[in-house]
Amino acid sequence: MTYQHILYEVSEKIATITLNRPDRMNAWTPIMEHDVRHAMEAARDDEGVRVIVLTGAGRAFCAGADMDALKGLDPSDIRRAENVPPFDMNRRADWQTRYAYYPSIPKPVIAMLNGATAGIGLVHALYCDLRFAADNTVLTTSFARRGLIAEHGISWMLPRIVGHANALDLLLSARRVSSEEALRIGLVNRISSPETLREETYAYARELADFVSPSAMAVIKRQLYDVPFQTLAEATIEANREMVVALHGADFREGVASFIEKRPPRFAGK
Repeated sequence: MTYQHILYEVSEKIATITLNRPDRMNAWTPIMEHDVRHAMEAARDDEGVRVIVLTGAGRAFCAGADMDALKGLDPSDIRRAENVPPFDMNRRADWQTRYAYYPSIPKPVIAMLNGATAGIGLVHALYCDLRFAADNTVLTTSFARRGLIAEHGISWMLPRIVGHANALDLLLSARRVSSEEALRIGLVNRISSPETLREETYAYARELADFVSPSAMAVIKRQLYDVPFQTLAEATIEANREMVVALHGADFREGVASFIEKRPPRFAGK
């Protein structure tokens, strides 16, 4: 597929999705929304992809919604779901909404925040599994300073990442947060210099791609995103069930064999 507002490439078992409107600080558009979702699903379905990296071109990750587009926004557009596939009865409803589909992707998704991350850009970063940021990155929720509310599930996801009080602070004030503060409160996982961000992010991604079982990562990711909806007993019962499946899997046999033989694993994802 030819994309208009993103770049998509696969190398060394890592799919990279790059928001590609650098002249507009990668401001979010309906076209970008469609492109990103298509690319995420392509990476999900590609057996040659083990890890996904989402980043931005130029000096920003995503500076929020394109303000020119917002000027002429019809409020009724908020109810449209052109990019939402038909409801799947076999999947959790929570991960089938307009933007909250990242947790249903059975592969790690890393947001590489190379600059300004605001509004809907922050929403997408939060739905990624991990966030690695340049140390000059500034993050903000933005919404309250535009007369808007906490959109697209950020009121649910943000407190689970930074805690209730920090989420209230960031949403009510919509203030600018430095990468150092973001690291301190858990909003990002790591910070690097702008010059080393890419190298360090891809070193981590390659470690996952080369040395970790894809089937194990898929189950672990699903377990963690299911936990907010489970009791401890339910989480334990589910883990016990998944352990039986794992013990009969090819990846378990390969994991043990590679350890005993002191060689890199050759996981098949089964």
